[in-house]
Amino acid sequence: MTTPTTAHLLVVDDDMEIRQLLSDYLQQNGYRVSIAADGTAMQQMLKTANINLIILDIMLPGKDGLDLCRELRATSDIPIIMLTARGDDMDRILGLEMGADDYLPKPFNPRELLARIKGVLRRSGTLPHGHNHEINGNYRFNGWILDTSRRHLLSPTGTAVSLSSAEYRLLLAFVSHANRILSRDQLLDLARDRSSFAFDRSIDMLVSRLRHRLQDDTEQPEMIKTVRGEGYLFLPSVETVT
Repeated sequence: MTTPTTAHLLVVDDDMEIRQLLSDYLQQNGYRVSIAADGTAMQQMLKTANINLIILDIMLPGKDGLDLCRELRATSDIPIIMLTARGDDMDRILGLEMGADDYLPKPFNPRELLARIKGVLRRSGTLPHGHNHEINGNYRFNGWILDTSRRHLLSPTGTAVSLSSAEYRLLLAFVSHANRILSRDQLLDLARDRSSFAFDRSIDMLVSRLRHRLQDDTEQPEMIKTVRGEGYLFLPSVETVT
């Protein structure tokens, strides 16, 4: 039995048996759990409850999980774990590109899902964790501000930009190691748990997403530079403001 937590999880799956099994198992492990059978029910739940993490199946009636993930990520940074019965790499790639924080193919061991949930919640800062040593303050670069205490990214015009927890961790790795070449291997360790990535290309996709958030030209990037054969280099001068 895990230490009880007040985190509220939302399971979105059109299979009633899976919804109930996951709900029972996660509640037994100390979580609050709500369930939804499709995107419409999910949206209604998000309007009425404070959800800390969404477990989202890809294969849903109406809008599928990928569309729902993309729409959510445009307005929210709620952590998302994608589930799918199709365990191929393309689903993983699409899920990450849409902004998912993690991905698990069916069938899966509930204990593995539980471990993924704990990891995503810990990385997202949703739950207190004794090993979080990040600086509480602001990183300022090229007019942008990354506020680590609120986990917010503000554009030069003052607009709040939503980041997934993986995007946040990657940007934090870059700004705290500015003007240093970071290999993909280093970024795997800095940005999130290594077990969450099956291949280094996942970092490339995260970098692409982060460039898009930062409005950095992917053809001629001015902030995140690709160093062929070595990794990535964050070019802006970074000022730390506490």
